[in-house]
Amino acid sequence: MLSGLSYLFYPWGFLLQIVALVHAVRRRPEYYWFWIILVGGFLGAAAYIVAEVVPEARMLGGFLRGFHERTRIRQLETIILDNPSSGNYEELADLLREQNQYARARQCYDQAIAGRANSLDAFYRRGLCSLALGESARAIADLEHAVAQDSRYDHDRAAGLLAHAYALEGQSEHADRLFAKVTELSNAPEAHYNYAVFLRSQGRRKEARESAQRILNRKRTLPRYLERIERPWFRKAKAFLKEVPQN
Repeated sequence: MLSGLSYLFYPWGFLLQIVALVHAVRRRPEYYWFWIILVGGFLGAAAYIVAEVVPEARMLGGFLRGFHERTRIRQLETIILDNPSSGNYEELADLLREQNQYARARQCYDQAIAGRANSLDAFYRRGLCSLALGESARAIADLEHAVAQDSRYDHDRAAGLLAHAYALEGQSEHADRLFAKVTELSNAPEAHYNYAVFLRSQGRRKEARESAQRILNRKRTLPRYLERIERPWFRKAKAFLKEVPQN
């Protein structure tokens, strides 16, 4: 019936289906949406766009924010020539990190910390840059500094990433102890996924599966907008459970 009604809107229904399908292929929503788009025609595609595309309109704001950040980076690079203050270096570092320019960002955090060693944010974010660059040993010192000052810094993410860094460096006892503490306090899927990966590396497959399953269990109680944001972690958890046998 819905497919028949779609011809009333030809060719717009067909075009709307194409738009919806392209978005769905890129965003990979729940698979039932593909059936709704294909069978529902115009109305199915419209339903998908209202439910999945419209809430992502904030991404346009993200694009504009990125443009503003790049403009501000150029301004700060000029300002620092005359005023190389710690505050300017830290702001520049934050913007470069947002643009995934981790090596340059870390250099700027170095300058910021050299002039103002009490900036907890700068130490923590420099640690994030080191992790992103694959230098977990270097990240540990900065993350330890952040956690020592505030054990639940950044909603427990600092401690979770410190545990992850320990695991990457083979410091299994430290990693296990800290992961257990963090995952007891936090529902953040990043921490539970990293813990699952660590447990698998230790041959503790049952516990690894349980940690990954907790990520999927959380999906049942999440509001729709949060479920959409954390969807990549749900996919990772599903893939992990397929890779790790039950026995």
